[in-house]
Amino acid sequence: MNTTDDVPSAVTFPLPFRVLFMVGMGIIGWATNLHGLQLQSIDAVSALELRPSPYLPLSSPSPSSHSLPVYKPVYRLFTWYTLWCLLAWILYRVATHSNIYLVDIFRYIPAVCSLGVLTALICPFDIFQKRARDAFLSALQRCLFPATDQPVHFADVVFADVLTSFAKVLGDVWLSLCMLLPGGSLLTLPSQENWTQWILPTIMSIPYFIRLRQCLIEHRSPLNSSRRPLFNAVKYATAFPVIFLSAAQRIAVKELVEEKGAEVTRQAWHGEHPLFRLWLLAAAVNSLYSFWWDVTNDWGLDLLRAKSLQSRGGPPLPLVLPSLHSKAASLKESPHPHLPFESLTENTAANTNGHPSSSSPTAFRPRYHRPPAYPYGLRPALLYPLPVYPLIVFFNLVLRLTWSIKLSSHLHSYTEGSALIFWLELAEVLRRWMWVFVRVEWEIVKKRSEGAGGGVGGGVEIELAPPQVGYRDDDGGYAVL
Repeated sequence: MNTTDDVPSAVTFPLPFRVLFMVGMGIIGWATNLHGLQLQSIDAVSALELRPSPYLPLSSPSPSSHSLPVYKPVYRLFTWYTLWCLLAWILYRVATHSNIYLVDIFRYIPAVCSLGVLTALICPFDIFQKRARDAFLSALQRCLFPATDQPVHFADVVFADVLTSFAKVLGDVWLSLCMLLPGGSLLTLPSQENWTQWILPTIMSIPYFIRLRQCLIEHRSPLNSSRRPLFNAVKYATAFPVIFLSAAQRIAVKELVEEKGAEVTRQAWHGEHPLFRLWLLAAAVNSLYSFWWDVTNDWGLDLLRAKSLQSRGGPPLPLVLPSLHSKAASLKESPHPHLPFESLTENTAANTNGHPSSSSPTAFRPRYHRPPAYPYGLRPALLYPLPVYPLIVFFNLVLRLTWSIKLSSHLHSYTEGSALIFWLELAEVLRRWMWVFVRVEWEIVKKRSEGAGGGVGGGVEIELAPPQVGYRDDDGGYAVL
């Protein structure tokens, strides 16, 4: 048992340390999200409605918060967290020497490490980046105990969506607690029989219940006039059948054992049982619906949108942004910013030749028959480099399909030793990390479009440096500023 090949991952990297590792990935992921958005000249403070102190949502962005490096305290918090957890893991490895018989003797080391993290999180003293810790606790409190008579802030929506990516990690917290308590063991998963088998899926479903409730609050808001929050609530509701039908697979296994024998317990595929087929259907519906919602609604892309919806209401509104190059700036200066760029150039030529626009039969003639002047499947306003979007859509599809599998607790007993579930958890954190970038970008685009078009909530000024915005150039091709 002392060779590397014979030592299982439960000995070298037990479940409590894996949970602490995933929490660290969430901290560094959020820090790089904020940092990356600022590097792309996207004001995350205004988009997420954050303010310096305390970190609470605002109804309008604070001008003084534009220069605040909000990511630096999160980086420092991650540094302290990593040093503490790394020190505990090294101490555990030195004490156990990869000896399977010493693992449970020294299981108090991950217990003390976890207790230290929890103590630092709720510490009332101004140490260990208290503002960043208070920001997390405030967001968690607003999500767990929301005010039903107040609007749901965008920052809380993003926070709750991130929590859904940590649903399996929350379940692992419960399993780790059972392992560290007297009578538990780091070498085997706790037994889940009778009513206790429903504790794990219930804990894993909490983040989805939070988002479901947020959607229903938004749907019942007097300011809401669309059914979009209701359809969004349906998306999160589709996660519950996946989670609880997975827990019900133990019933299917017991019935199959009576028919075929004990060898069935070593198999992960039970396609002959109706409960298993129903779980597969629920996983497929949840994955595909979530992927469609990500692309169409969370990111505002036209890839999976019906053509009738894309063409409804005339041509796409240009995103009026300050400090752009000359061609895009003409859209802001024009008295008709809603018209396509080709129409504006026609009018400019007519005025130059001495023919007033009011007497010219072709002046300001919108060319609505032309296709949208942006790459297929995207949208008019793109704040990131063009190759980012097809890549992130592809990765999102692949990882969405695997995420429903990871929500299925009945598969964990077959793959826990091979660390497959751990890598799926890490892949989901990576997917959510990419999702945040485009989700915040789309919120920026919507606010600027509503402000330019006088829509609901119009006039919210969000400062941006020159982003990449597409338009149709003189040769009829697509250009990026």
